[in-house]
Amino acid sequence: MRTNLICTLILTNRILSSILSKEIIRFRRDHTTSVVDDLSVEEPLEIRVRHSSNNGSTASVSIAVTMRTPGDDESLARGFLFTEGVVYDQNQIIAVNHPDINIIELTLAPAVQFDATQFTRNFYASSSCGVCGKASIDSIHSETIHLPWKSKFEIQSKVLLQLPDKLRNQQLHFGKTGGIHACALIDTDGGFLDLKEDVGRHNAMDKLIGSNHDYPYNRSVILVSGRASFELIQKASKAGVGLVASIGAPSSLAVQLAEEQGITLIGFLKEKGFNIYSEKYRIKF
Repeated sequence: MRTNLICTLILTNRILSSILSKEIIRFRRDHTTSVVDDLSVEEPLEIRVRHSSNNGSTASVSIAVTMRTPGDDESLARGFLFTEGVVYDQNQIIAVNHPDINIIELTLAPAVQFDATQFTRNFYASSSCGVCGKASIDSIHSETIHLPWKSKFEIQSKVLLQLPDKLRNQQLHFGKTGGIHACALIDTDGGFLDLKEDVGRHNAMDKLIGSNHDYPYNRSVILVSGRASFELIQKASKAGVGLVASIGAPSSLAVQLAEEQGITLIGFLKEKGFNIYSEKYRIKF
């Protein structure tokens, strides 16, 4: 069927900058200091397609939500449509309008053929994101049953400092390939209760949480080998985890969600120190 197609991309970016500054607690060499840290902004981008058929009716289809750093959103939108086969030539996009700061509207040439049924499934936007298959930004924030803020345990800072080296020794697949993520469940004494590996961070987290329902998640630490993004904090929150530590950096949305859910979030965990982004009371120095 031949249709005229208007593709509307709803850009929900409450923060237009790609960097957000936040005051944190930095722990180095047995000393804590209050410093300002720069976070990479992470925000959801919902992609919707509105198309009109020959009979004049219109319909809107939400085809993807991807987490991205704001900036170059028009290029991102154009590239997504091209790589997913919505358009096969950039010349098929005949107009780009900005009716609102958070809306980009791309109008395709009348000759573009479009079958709405192909969008009954949600695209997976390649951004190493566990929520990209969800159809709406509203569906990203899910309710938490286990309430991480009720988890009142404490952990010694010296125990946390030992975890990066222990994680490397536990990562069997990483030692062989150098290209796989790990997610570990750890008790307050630094003992490893379980560890899962996967090429996707969110997959490793799902494997860990789904492996044993009897684990004391609300009295344990989850350690991730890479950065801490929104979807990882969301998954940890659903399991009632009170503390998430990452070897890499957290994103702005990860910090925001950790604060909302009462999760202690630690980033840049190394043998010599770490940063505390939220709920510092669980760390005992």
